Amino acid sequence: MKFMRQYLDLVKYVLDNGVRKVNRTGVATLSCFSAFYKIDLAEGYPLLTTKKIYFKSMLRELFWYLSGEEHIRNLRQYTKIWDAWADEEGHLETAYGRFWRRYPVPEKGLDGENWGSRWVTEDPVTGMKTFDQIQYIIDSLKEIRENPESPSLRRLVVTAWHPANAAESKLPPCHYTFCFNVSGNKLNCHLTQRSADIALGVPFNIACYSLLTMMIAKETGFVPGEFAHTLIDAHIYENHIEGLKEQLKRTPGPLPQIRIADKPFNELTYDDIQLIGYEPQDFIRFDVAV
Repeated sequence: MKFMRQYLDLVKYVLDNGVRKVNRTGVATLSCFSAFYKIDLAEGYPLLTTKKIYFKSMLRELFWYLSGEEHIRNLRQYTKIWDAWADEEGHLETAYGRFWRRYPVPEKGLDGENWGSRWVTEDPVTGMKTFDQIQYIIDSLKEIRENPESPSLRRLVVTAWHPANAAESKLPPCHYTFCFNVSGNKLNCHLTQRSADIALGVPFNIACYSLLTMMIAKETGFVPGEFAHTLIDAHIYENHIEGLKEQLKRTPGPLPQIRIADKPFNELTYDDIQLIGYEPQDFIRFDVAV
C-alpha cells in the first residue's frame, strides 16, 4: 500500500503548504511547485482505494488516446469527461492521441534536418504527413530487447505538446510528455505534468499511464517496473478540500490487479483489460473546474 501512502502524503503536503492562486477557471487553488514520486508496479495496480475511481471511464479514455482521434464523437458514447472542452460536433482544439499517433511533420525540413520516415504516413484525405510516436516506442523497445546497445535506448519519448497548438488551445495538454526507460528486464515510465489537479486528474493520470506501461511491457517482452510522476504545478481546488480531508481519514485497502488479454498491442480493445480485486471505499464527488 506504499502507493496510497504516497498519494495521501501528497494531498496533505499541498493542503499544508499550498499557496492560494487564482486561475482561468474562477475556482482558486492551493498550489505547490514541483512534486515527484515513484510507484512500483509490482506491488499492484495503482488505483485509489480511499475513494472509488471510475476505472471504466479511464479505460475508455486511454483507448481513445490510442485511437489517434482528434474528436470525441466515439468517446462521448461512454463518458462525458471531455465534453466541456469540445464543440457540438465533438471537435477538440487539442487531443492527446492525435499527437501520440499522428504528430505532424513538415513537408520539407530545413537544410540538414532528418525525419524518421519509418514511422511517417500520409493522410489519404488531407495529404498531411504524420509520425506515430506510440509505434516508434514499441518498435524501438523490441529492438532494445535484441540489442541493449540500441541508439534508441535513451530516446523513448512521447510528446503531446505542439507549441503552436498549445499557444491557442482552450486546454493544451496537462500531462504533456512521457518517457520510457529500460532497466534490465523492467520497463519504467516517467510522466511530466505541467498542471496537476490532485483530487480529480492525478488519480486518473496514474491509472492511465501505469496501465499503458503494462500494456507496452507485455507487447515488447519486458516486465512492468516503476511509474514515476513529476507534477510541476501540483494543486488542489478550493472546492475539493473537504473531500480530500475525508480521504485522509480513511484507511487504504489492498491494491487491485490488472489482467491483459494475450493479443498484439494494436489489437487490444476495451474488453481485453480486466480489473481484479478492486474494493474501494465510498465515492466522493469532486466538481470539474472548467
